[in-house]
Amino acid sequence: MTNPTPATPSRPEVIVLVRDRLRQEASALLDSGNRLAMIACHDDGDALRVVYSFAGVFPRRQVDLVVPVPYDDAWVPSIADLSYPAGNFERGMRDLYGVRPADHPQPYRLVRHGHWPRGWYPMRLGARVTPRFEPDVESFPFVEVEGPGVYEIAVGPIHAGIIDPGHFRFSVVGETIVRMEARQWYMHRGVERLFEGRRPADGLELAEQVTGDTVVGHSLAYCMAVEAAAGIEVRETDRLLRALLLELERIYNHVSDLGSLANDVGFGIVHSHTQRLRETLLRLNKTVTGQRFLRGGVRIGGTRVLGLPDPEVLRGVAADMQEIIAITLGHAIVRDRFTGTAPLGGAQARAIGTLGYVARASGIDADSRRDHPFVDLGPAFHVVTETGGDVLARYRVRAGEFAVSIAVAIDLVARLGDHLGSGTAVDPLGPGTGLAFVEGWRGTICHRVELGAGGVVSRVKIVDPSFFNWPALPVALAETIVPDFPLVNKSFNQSYAGNDL
Repeated sequence: MTNPTPATPSRPEVIVLVRDRLRQEASALLDSGNRLAMIACHDDGDALRVVYSFAGVFPRRQVDLVVPVPYDDAWVPSIADLSYPAGNFERGMRDLYGVRPADHPQPYRLVRHGHWPRGWYPMRLGARVTPRFEPDVESFPFVEVEGPGVYEIAVGPIHAGIIDPGHFRFSVVGETIVRMEARQWYMHRGVERLFEGRRPADGLELAEQVTGDTVVGHSLAYCMAVEAAAGIEVRETDRLLRALLLELERIYNHVSDLGSLANDVGFGIVHSHTQRLRETLLRLNKTVTGQRFLRGGVRIGGTRVLGLPDPEVLRGVAADMQEIIAITLGHAIVRDRFTGTAPLGGAQARAIGTLGYVARASGIDADSRRDHPFVDLGPAFHVVTETGGDVLARYRVRAGEFAVSIAVAIDLVARLGDHLGSGTAVDPLGPGTGLAFVEGWRGTICHRVELGAGGVVSRVKIVDPSFFNWPALPVALAETIVPDFPLVNKSFNQSYAGNDL
């Protein structure tokens, strides 16, 4: 069963509800196989509005449940018991907009830290002036595990490296992790607020910087959401170029991770060689867009590159990586450290709502390149899955996806011939709403864009796959030993920046 590939993304179906109807409608959509992609709150100036965006695959469908919320009675019924991801969306909405999720099973703050002034909601229209922050007088409510021999290990939020802050608190008996809790959102950057009031083209550079290792994924999702809102059709050659850029981004990130996973079990020589190949790929990227991380290639209404990547370079990297993968998986100690470490069962992964290679390593056959395609990737493309759910499965999925992406990229270069894309970006003029899904290298990225009068951006909601996948890390770590935490964390390799918007 297949769905056609749209040249113009469709606008979502909109259903306006009173609050009392929300749970019934959301439950019906979930029961019929639709996924909750995001919950976005809006401040319209005279009232608040909460949008629940659902996506289906067969048939392909996008549905927005819209619930108006008055300022003086700002609450919605929680649907956290119907959808696990909804719980964190609702908690974030309360911290940023002051909309209370009634009967939430875990009504704790998510984004707001203890030094934020009470009653200050930074995403509301009236919050233009930053108030004086208070001392951090409220401790985050970590669960304290008690029992014979239990002790705590605190890691972060500041780490010995360039990664963004995140706090991990381990309750441990001996070396075995009994419970791990993660605390993020130390750098709430107000990224979504920065889009408001800009021309869509002026927001593109901001979209490229949502998270630095996913430039193409986020800029493409943003552009496609704008194009859906404005009804802009993109030529097939430009969509092929977009697919090529997306695979080039996937390739260099997977190469880096495959080496880093080996490095975390002490196999440093493999890491050295993958870093050499990563550098080769970054230099190749620069010949394509003029920038090592592929900035500047995607634009609203089209794509423009300086040149196409040399297929022989890609074939050379693929040959080297196949040898490196074989050496890694053939090493008894490495194989032993990967096998059975931090398994995430399929039922757990599905209940949490995991995406990308984390989900596919637990047997979930989901990939937006197939489920929400914007172009035909040809016969070289297929979805790679494993069922083990452990570090080994997450390694194998990356290895398989690397091989698929190389084959797809080479095929796309051949199909493009000498086409380098359209030269002029389109600037939308009218209002509208668009929702777009892109399979970034970590998993499905979702952007929702609302354009107001004159085509000015009035709201952008961004969901990186890390928002869905971070909650699965503590689940996988149960009964894992503390020394394996760096390995397990790298096998998930979620973004702090993409999460802490």
